[in-house]
Amino acid sequence: MKELGRKNGKLKPIVKWAGGKRQLLRTLRQYYPNNFHRYIEPFLGGAVIYLTLKPNLAVLGDSNEDLIDCYTTVKDQVDELIKALENYAPHVLDRGFYYEVRDRNAADLAPVERAARFIFLNKTCYNGLYRVNRDGKFNVPFGKHERPPRLYDEANLRGVSLLLQNAELVAGDFEETVQCASEGDFLYLDPPYHRSNNSHFTAYSVNGFTENDHVRLARTFRALHARGCKLLLCNSDTRLVRELYHDFVVIPVITSRAINCIAGRRSGFPEVLIANYGQGHPKER
Repeated sequence: MKELGRKNGKLKPIVKWAGGKRQLLRTLRQYYPNNFHRYIEPFLGGAVIYLTLKPNLAVLGDSNEDLIDCYTTVKDQVDELIKALENYAPHVLDRGFYYEVRDRNAADLAPVERAARFIFLNKTCYNGLYRVNRDGKFNVPFGKHERPPRLYDEANLRGVSLLLQNAELVAGDFEETVQCASEGDFLYLDPPYHRSNNSHFTAYSVNGFTENDHVRLARTFRALHARGCKLLLCNSDTRLVRELYHDFVVIPVITSRAINCIAGRRSGFPEVLIANYGQGHPKER
């Protein structure tokens, strides 16, 4: 299966997410497999790869239940969500309103209101970060905004909703999301990056993704390879990552990271793409 081109128009992420791949899109496009049956992404985040690839069939997962709940609402109740977001739009620069919304207990809200709250906090908090305290409460402070943040683009939100109609959404560990993977499926794996002493970008290691989890992911990568899946993984360029995937194609890349609060430190981060097909050259598969 090839990309669907402009079937749903040019779609953009509906949330800001640490580790997003906009900076790498041009490079990543060179390494997508030409043909595959189904697209599977267990570390969904902002979903920029999914939204540019536009596969006919997809399984999308993330360990962040609030994020998956939000996508589920976009998929199933987009009209109601747009109406709810209209109520938040006038308050995007209101610091007091932000903290009032942040203090609301998400568990007490209906799905639509919970998703609207999630998007509002994501677009107005500091740098689009997602962080919770020990009690599981979102605790990122209000952001610094030179201009009013735009909560949503209606046409884009409806386009994302349309695309999601053929996707299964899974809230859980990556192993749960990839259970269904079979020969001919294409999996894009973008875990929280491995941290090391020589890794400059360590600001997000969400949900306690540990070194043992990276080892577990590499083991899962090999199991999926044995099933005949096509795999593309992105991670920081560290000794451990290279050791874990030494027998696969390793493609060094350099990218920038907008999460750093100092603009001059947002470039030059060494990363690697790991593939189990081709010889590391674009479109040789």
